[in-house]
Amino acid sequence: MGFEEAAMERNATACAMEWSIELEKGLRSKIPGRCVEAILQIEPRLKQWAGEPEATMVVYNMFGLVPGEERLFANTIFLRLAEAFQLGHKHIRVAIVRVFLSLRRHCRDKKRSKRIKGILSKSRVHNHLELLKRVKIVFDTGDPESRALALVLFGCWADFAKDSAHIRYLVLSSLVSSNVLEVRASLFAAGCFSELADDFASVLLEMLVNLVTYSETESTVRIVAARVFAKMGCSYSVAKRAYKTGLKLVLDSSDEDFLVAMLTSLSKLAYKSTLLISEQVDFLLHLLNRERALYIQATALRCLYLTFVKGMGQSLISATLFRALFSIVEEAELPSTMQCEALKLLHKILLGRPPKLSCADMPEFAELLRIVDNASRSPIMSKSIVAILVLVEIVIKFQRRVEMGSGGVCTLPMPSEVVSLIMDRITLLVKPILCSCQFNHVKVFEQVQSLLSLLLLLVGEHPDLGVLVLNKAHYLIEDLVDTCTTMAGRQADSAVNNPVEIRGERDQTINSKLIFILNRFVVSCLEILNKAGTLTNQVFDKVKLLVQSVHHCSFFDCYTHIIYSLLLDTRTVWICMINRNDEARGDDGNFHTCLQDFIDKHELLTLEFAKKMLIHRDTWPAYRAGMYAACQGAWVTASFLFGQLIMKVQSDIFSCWLKSVSHLAHSQRIIQLLFLTKHDSSFVDWLETKELPITFSEDNLCEIEKDVAGIIDEPTHIQALVVAYQSLISAERTLETTFTSTNAFFFQRWFLALRAKLLGAVMEIFRVLSTIQSEQNTNNNALVRKCTIVDSIKFLQQITQISFQLKRLSQEFDLIATSFIGIDSKSSNIIKAVALNCSLLAVSAGFAFYIPSLPAHQNLTCGLGSSQKCSHAMLIQNLVGRLWNLDHEVTSNLGMLAEVIGLSKNCFHLQSKNQLLDSSCEVKNIVDVCNYAVSGIVCWQNEAKMVQDDKIRSEVITNGSQLLLNIILKLMNIPFRVPKFFFKVRPCVGSELFISSGDVRNIDGISVSTGFPLSLNLCLQLKNVPPDLPVRLTKFYCILHCSQKLVLDGQSNEQTLWSPQPWEDSEVVEINETLFQYVTECTKRTNYCKCFGDDDINNDGAVSVFVHFELSERGQGFSNCLLDVSHFPVGSYRIKWHCCCIDSQGSYWSLLPLNAEPVFTVLC
Repeated sequence: MGFEEAAMERNATACAMEWSIELEKGLRSKIPGRCVEAILQIEPRLKQWAGEPEATMVVYNMFGLVPGEERLFANTIFLRLAEAFQLGHKHIRVAIVRVFLSLRRHCRDKKRSKRIKGILSKSRVHNHLELLKRVKIVFDTGDPESRALALVLFGCWADFAKDSAHIRYLVLSSLVSSNVLEVRASLFAAGCFSELADDFASVLLEMLVNLVTYSETESTVRIVAARVFAKMGCSYSVAKRAYKTGLKLVLDSSDEDFLVAMLTSLSKLAYKSTLLISEQVDFLLHLLNRERALYIQATALRCLYLTFVKGMGQSLISATLFRALFSIVEEAELPSTMQCEALKLLHKILLGRPPKLSCADMPEFAELLRIVDNASRSPIMSKSIVAILVLVEIVIKFQRRVEMGSGGVCTLPMPSEVVSLIMDRITLLVKPILCSCQFNHVKVFEQVQSLLSLLLLLVGEHPDLGVLVLNKAHYLIEDLVDTCTTMAGRQADSAVNNPVEIRGERDQTINSKLIFILNRFVVSCLEILNKAGTLTNQVFDKVKLLVQSVHHCSFFDCYTHIIYSLLLDTRTVWICMINRNDEARGDDGNFHTCLQDFIDKHELLTLEFAKKMLIHRDTWPAYRAGMYAACQGAWVTASFLFGQLIMKVQSDIFSCWLKSVSHLAHSQRIIQLLFLTKHDSSFVDWLETKELPITFSEDNLCEIEKDVAGIIDEPTHIQALVVAYQSLISAERTLETTFTSTNAFFFQRWFLALRAKLLGAVMEIFRVLSTIQSEQNTNNNALVRKCTIVDSIKFLQQITQISFQLKRLSQEFDLIATSFIGIDSKSSNIIKAVALNCSLLAVSAGFAFYIPSLPAHQNLTCGLGSSQKCSHAMLIQNLVGRLWNLDHEVTSNLGMLAEVIGLSKNCFHLQSKNQLLDSSCEVKNIVDVCNYAVSGIVCWQNEAKMVQDDKIRSEVITNGSQLLLNIILKLMNIPFRVPKFFFKVRPCVGSELFISSGDVRNIDGISVSTGFPLSLNLCLQLKNVPPDLPVRLTKFYCILHCSQKLVLDGQSNEQTLWSPQPWEDSEVVEINETLFQYVTECTKRTNYCKCFGDDDINNDGAVSVFVHFELSERGQGFSNCLLDVSHFPVGSYRIKWHCCCIDSQGSYWSLLPLNAEPVFTVLC
C-alpha cells in the first residue's frame, strides 16, 4: 500500500511575497469588483499570519528565504491597503475596514497565546506612521461616513495609533461631533485605546460622563457609551474609578436600555478585580426587587448567574442572595425564564459546595428544599426540569438527615421519591406525543434525555436504585407499547373512513426515537450497575421483562426488536454477574447453566428478527443492527447479518468493507462457540434447525464448532483457533488490497492485525502445552524420572519467548489506544482491556514454568534482545501499572511474586493518565481471572523453591501447564466486544516531519563529515485534524532515533514507497515508550530540548534526541536539534522518528508518522 508523497505546507512567511503581489495586482485591476475581491481575499491570509509565531532562522532555511523578508512584505501589504483606503471609493473603504475588524476579533480571541505577538502590534508594523498618515488624510478630507470608517481603522490599529497625540485628539474630538455615525465610531476607537492606555482612559471617562448625561444625546449613542465602560480595565485604579462612576450613572438614570447596557459593563469591569466583585453582587441583589422593571431584574439576575459561572461568587453567598432567589422562584407573576434562571443559579451555588454538607453549612436549607420541591412539581415543564436538577444535586450533596437548629430535623427526600418524580415528569412529556397532539417533539426529546441523565446521576450515587429505575423504565415502555397498540387500532379504523388523515408513519418514527432513547438509557444504567458491582438476579429479571414488553408489540420494526433483544445477548455483562453471584453464594453452577441457556435461546429470537429484516430488504437497519451486535459481543448475530449483506450491496467499496467485518465476525463467532459449556453444545444444532446458516466459507467449520463446544482438548482448540486466526488475517488483507491510497481504514487494519497477533500467540501456547502433554502421556514412569534439565529449559524457552511477545503486544494495544485522538471512552477502554488481557497472559506464561532454582535460567531470554527489555521483572511491572487503581489485592500478590525473583516494589511504575482503566465489564472479568492467576502462580512459586528432584520438577511442569491452560480458557471465555470506533471510518490524526540539513551549504541532501554531530532543521505539521476535535492539544514533542544499521544502496530512495504500518514496525513501541518517559519528566522542566550527550547514546551505539515544538493554529511548527552521530562510521543511515502531544487534560497522545523516514550520509 502506498500513499501520496508528503509535501511541506508553506506558511505565511513563505507566502508573503506571493500574497503581496496578488494584492497589488488585484488593487490595480480595472475589472469591476476585482479590487474589493482582492481585499477580501487577503483577510483569511492575514488571520493565518496572525496565528503564527514570528519566523526564525529555521523557517528561513527550510523555505530558502532571506531573513526578514516577510516583515517587508507584511508592511507592504498594510501600506497598499492604507493607500487603497485613501484613494478608493466607498466600497473599497468598507471592505478594508471589514478586513481589519475581522483581524482584530481574531487576534483578541487568540490573545491567550502569549508566544505570538499580534500581527498589528507596534513591534511588527514598522511603517505605522505612514499608515496613520494616509488614513488621517481621509479623516481630514472625507465626508462623515468616511471619517467614521477612518476612526474604526484607528481603533483596529490601537496598538500603535494610541501613541500618536494627533490621533488621540481626533478620536476625543469626534465624541462631540453632531454626526451620530461618527460619534459611535469614535466611541469604538476610544474603547480600543482605553484597553491599552490608562492616561487616555482617564480623559475618556470624564468625557463619557458628559456624553451620557447630556440631555440631547441620542439613546443609541448613550447605549454605545455605556458599553465602553467595560473596556476600562487596563489597571485597577482606572477600573475602580470607572466602576464608581458607572454605578452613580445607573442610580441617577431611568432609561431602561441604558441601564441594561450599563449593568453588563459594570459586571465585566467587576470580573477584572475581586475587590469590585463583592460590591457588584450587592448592587445586583439590590436591583432584584419588585420596584424595578422586569427587564432590569432579568439583566441583574443574568449578571449574577454569569458571576457564578466564572467561579467568582462562591465566597459571596449570603442569606440575602438566597432570599432574593427564593422570592423569584415563588413569584408566579414573573416570567418562567427568570424563574428558571434563579433555579440555575441555585444549582451553580450547590455545585460549588463540597459533598456531604450539614445544616451548619447552609442555614437556609429547609427553605431551599421546600421551594425546590414545590418548583419540581410546577406545571411549567421547563421550570420543573431545572428544579429537579437542583433537587438531584441536593440529594447527592447532602447527607440523609440534616439537623436543623436546636432539636428540629429536616429530612431529605428519599432518592426513590426523586426517581418517581422524574419518571412522572417523563410520562407527562411523552403522553402528548404518543397521542399525536404535540408536534414539537424535538424539544420534548431533549427534555426527556435531560431527565434520564439525572436518573443516571442518581443511580451512580445510589446503585441500589438500579432495580427501581429499571422497573420504572419497564412501566414506561409498557405504557408506550399499550399506546402504540391503541393508536394502531385507531389508524386501521381511520384508514377505512379517511385514508388521507393516516399519520402512522410519523407516529412510528416518533415512537421509535423514544424507544431508542430508552434503550440507550438502559444500556448506560447497566454499565453503571456493573461498575458498582450491583448486577443481581433482580436486575436481570427486570431487563428480561423490559425486553419481553417490546417483543410483544408488533408496532415496532425489527431493528427495534433486535437492539432490545441484544440487551440480553450482552454476554460480557451477564457473565460478570454470574461470576460475582457464584463467588458470593458458592453455587453449584445451576444458575449459571440456566442463565446461559436462556441467553442462547434468546439469541435465536434475535436471529429470527434479523432474518425478517433481510427478507423485508431493510439493508441499512440490518447493517446498523450488525454493527450494534458486534459492539455488544453477539457474534452469531453479527456474523449472520454481515454475511448476508455482502450479497445485497452493489458498490465494490461497501462489499469490501462488509467482507472484512464478516471475516472479523466469523472469527469471533468461532471463539464464542468454542468456549461454550457442554450443556450449550446443542446451540449449533438449534441454529441449523432454525435454518439460519452459520458457516462462512469453511466446509468443516460446523463440525469443528460441534466438536469443540465445551471440550478442553488442545489439538481441537488449535484447529479452531487456526480458522479464527486465518479469518482475522483475511479481514486485514481485504482492507489492505482494496484501499491502497488512503489511511481512512488505518485503525481497522491496525486493530485487526493486533487481534490476529494475540490469537497467534495463544495458538503457540496451545501447541507447546499440547507437546508437553503428549510427552507426559507417551513416556512411562521410568522415562519421566529421567527427564533432564535440558528438556525443561527447552519448554521454558518457548513459553518465555511467547510471554515477552505478549508483553510487547500489550504495549502495542496501548499505542493504538493513544494514537487516535478523539476516540470515545468506551472504545478506548475496550482496547485497554485487551491490553490488560495480553499483560496478564504474559505474566502467566512467563511464570507458569519459571523455576528460580533451575540452573542457567537466565538463558531463557536468549535471542530476545537486552535482558532489561526481556526480563520477568518487566512482565510484572507492565501488569502492576495497569492494575494499580483497580485491585489492591492482586497488586499485593504481584508484589509477593516480585519478591520471589528479587524485584523491589519501588521498581513499579504507573501508566500514563489516558492508560488508566475504567471498571467496565471486560475489566472486571479480567481482574477476576487475574486474582486467580496471580494467587495460583504465587502458590506454585512457593512450591517450586523446594524443587530439586527431577521427578518433582517434571510434576511441577505438568502442574504449571494445567495452571496456564486454565488461565487461558478463563480469559478466552470472556466475551469480546469490538470497539465502536472500529465502525467510524475516517483518516487518522497524524503528523508529518520534514527534516533538512542545518548546514545550508548541503543542497543535495543531509550529510555530515565523520566525527561531527548532525545539525538538523525540523518542520512538524499535523494532518487530518477535524474541526470538532473534542480535546485541545497544547504541547508537542518528537524523538529522533538512529541506529548504526547501514542503509543499503537502493534503499535510500524508497521514501516514496513508504506507508504507515506501525503494526509491522519492530521499533515503534520502544521508541514511543522512550518518548513517553521523556515527556513525563519534561513537564517538570523549563528546557524542552534535550541536548545530545552520553545519555543519548545506547549500548548498541544508537542515538536519540528529543525536540519540543510550538505549533501554529494551522498545526505547523519549526525547531532544530543536534544528532550526535560523531561515532558513526562512513555510510548512509535512516532516522526513525515519532511525535506525541499532550492535551489540556494532561493526557498523552501518540501522533503516528504519515511520511517517510529521512536518510543521511556520513562522509569521510
